[in-house]
Amino acid sequence: MVIILFGAPGVGKGTQAVLLAERLNIAHLSTGDALRQAIANGTEVGALAKRYVDAGDLVPDEVVTRIVEETLALPQYGAGVILDGFPRSVAQAEALDSILAQHKKEITHVINIGVDNEEIINRLLMRGRKDDTEEIIRHRMNVYNSETAPLLEYYGRLDGTLKNIDGNADVEAVYSRIRTIFS
Repeated sequence: MVIILFGAPGVGKGTQAVLLAERLNIAHLSTGDALRQAIANGTEVGALAKRYVDAGDLVPDEVVTRIVEETLALPQYGAGVILDGFPRSVAQAEALDSILAQHKKEITHVINIGVDNEEIINRLLMRGRKDDTEEIIRHRMNVYNSETAPLLEYYGRLDGTLKNIDGNADVEAVYSRIRTIFS
């Protein structure tokens, strides 16, 4: 089982991934966590990623994809995985398709958590992180809309795989909506 949790920054993908992973008894792969782990472990691809991170640059698709590929090869991901934060572009989605084909796996569910833009801004501002200013949040949303949102069309071509969930609710209500997909 390969599940992709999808949605703009601040919709609650990470929170829902943790809950769903526990319920389904499969691993949760946060791309950000995998990236930090590869850097901390000093792997070859981690060292490459570190150069970009230290320079304040985005880690390129090829590097992120290699990190995801190496992580998915670990035993704990054999029974299934919930991907959170990957793919973020059509190029990454195509690379994921290739990785999964090599392991004779396929995407079983793409769950798109939709939340109103103003609600996202309010949620992120309430987190209180210093990099969560309204200007930065709006920029991140624009990047999401231009680079990541086209994946909805990409995954929409897979019969019945893409499910849209209304994320304009509290954590438990959204989780309940997601659970119905697996009932």
